[in-house]
Amino acid sequence: MSLSEAGARPRTWDASPSEHRKWVEVFKACDEDNKGYLSREDFKVAVVMLFGYKPSKIEADSVMSSINPNTSGIVLGEFLNIIRKKKEAQLYRNEIRHIFTAFDVHYRGYLTLEDFKKAFSQVAPRLPERTVLEVFRQGAPSRMPVPCCLDPPATRIMDRINLCTFFLVPGIELVSLHLRSRE
Repeated sequence: MSLSEAGARPRTWDASPSEHRKWVEVFKACDEDNKGYLSREDFKVAVVMLFGYKPSKIEADSVMSSINPNTSGIVLGEFLNIIRKKKEAQLYRNEIRHIFTAFDVHYRGYLTLEDFKKAFSQVAPRLPERTVLEVFRQGAPSRMPVPCCLDPPATRIMDRINLCTFFLVPGIELVSLHLRSRE
């Protein structure tokens, strides 16, 4: 099962009216000369104001290359769409982090197969153990190396899943849906 088959991707999210107003205010504040668009530097300031970090050169390049080439910068509609997508991704990462933390009952920063089995037995008791084992193996670091992870090489063995690889585990979206249905 691939990630796309599992549906593991951020869901569509709509900003509240107050959040939408905040985004428009930030756009206007960063459009100092009232040009009607944000330059690359204006966009970086807006991201700092909304998300608390300065976008990397790669992120800024990606955003600037995605905008309408007939404009001189990011117009309000494009800005709102970019920010909405960033917010969706942020919420999704937070949700996955929350699920991982719930699974990591020993606060070790990784999940063993036993942790994984126990968690799945609680949230999806009818899921066959074979399926849980297959999902775990697909997410094990030795099978899916992720360079962002800070695990020392000694812990990158097949019987553990850390938070970085947990984001890539097929089936986590199913757990997320199951948890939400119980709320």
